[in-house]
Amino acid sequence: MKILILGATGFIGSAVLQRLAADGHQITGLGRNPDKARLKLPAARWVKADLTELSAAAWGPLIEDQDVIVNCAGALQDGLSDDLRATQEKAMLALYEAAKALGGRSIVQISARTDGAAADLPFLTTKRRADEALAENGLPFVILRPALVIGRNAHGGTALLRSLASLPGLLPLIHTESLVETVSLDDVAAAVSLAVDGTIPAGSDLDLAADKTLTLSDLVKLHRTWLGLPTATVIALPAALAKPVTWAADFAGRLGWRSPLRSTAMTVMSEGVRSLRPKPSGLVLADAAETLAAHPSGVQDLWFARLYLLKPVIILTLSLFWLLSGLIPLLDLNAAAAQFSPIVPASVATVITVATCLLDILLGSAVLVRPYARKAMLGMILTSLAYLAGGSILAPQLWLDPLGPLVKVLPSIFLTLVSLAILDER
Repeated sequence: MKILILGATGFIGSAVLQRLAADGHQITGLGRNPDKARLKLPAARWVKADLTELSAAAWGPLIEDQDVIVNCAGALQDGLSDDLRATQEKAMLALYEAAKALGGRSIVQISARTDGAAADLPFLTTKRRADEALAENGLPFVILRPALVIGRNAHGGTALLRSLASLPGLLPLIHTESLVETVSLDDVAAAVSLAVDGTIPAGSDLDLAADKTLTLSDLVKLHRTWLGLPTATVIALPAALAKPVTWAADFAGRLGWRSPLRSTAMTVMSEGVRSLRPKPSGLVLADAAETLAAHPSGVQDLWFARLYLLKPVIILTLSLFWLLSGLIPLLDLNAAAAQFSPIVPASVATVITVATCLLDILLGSAVLVRPYARKAMLGMILTSLAYLAGGSILAPQLWLDPLGPLVKVLPSIFLTLVSLAILDER
């Protein structure tokens, strides 16, 4: 069959794509930035499109030659990079309209549990409206609602689990006793395969969750064992301590960073992840321990786990370094410009000082905005090299200065290189 996968570059979407391709289907993957996926998975045909911009008319040419549409697209919370209503509701309603106009297309929808403590949050209200519209539209459909998805790779909540598990000595956790159901990423892909071939009948609305349920504390400990780390004591923290963390994560979301510590995720976790609907018959779902045992960890997993929570700290440190480098000289402009006085006239020295300060401030601010972060980091490296070259030519004695004004530029360059190396999210 010809199958179009929405969100095919994502954590779940990429696994579904590989499974359906292995089943022998002709796959088309749709994503906002499929360039890397095209290199990784050349067997699929790739279409670059933004769901938030697709009307029913725009959907037509994308789905007219497809037999099944698998929707793996979604987002956790509104932010600079995500519009929940446009992605999870408006785009889906337009898709259903287009599919119906073409005589019908089967749709397999990856959704979530849409009730509970977070039921009124945009993440779940938009999914719920799309699910209800799909059920009422008359199209053949299957809705699958995975619990916390665990696989060989990690993203979002599972990445956070690994990072928390890698903390040295103590494991400070909030909602330690919340019950969490899990499902293997491979089993999610298998369930989609069964929905596509009709084994799961049209009209089904099913939860995907293994029978074994763990507390959040036990789940983190399980990941710690998987990483090969010694046992550590869990410190249960009061839920109130989550507020400053979620505020910072939500603010980062407005700048385009998709942190799993945002308020939506914490609200969901406050009551745990539990299934309420029937599960697929004939499909044995692996629990968390079985899933991890099937994919032994390597040193790269330990590196990722330890760097995951350090990543925002590294980027924030870079930002502060450049912002302060630009702001501090402006507090005493004459003194800052005086270092150029032996080389250029005072007026020119002032212009150079102001220009470099503004450039530093611009780079320090831009690196905090996710869509501009890579360019800002490259700009930091080029600017640092220019500063070193200029300083070496105009004032080589600064290399011997006890405060090391030029020497200190070198570690900032290497820190920027580290940030570039871990910038990618998938």
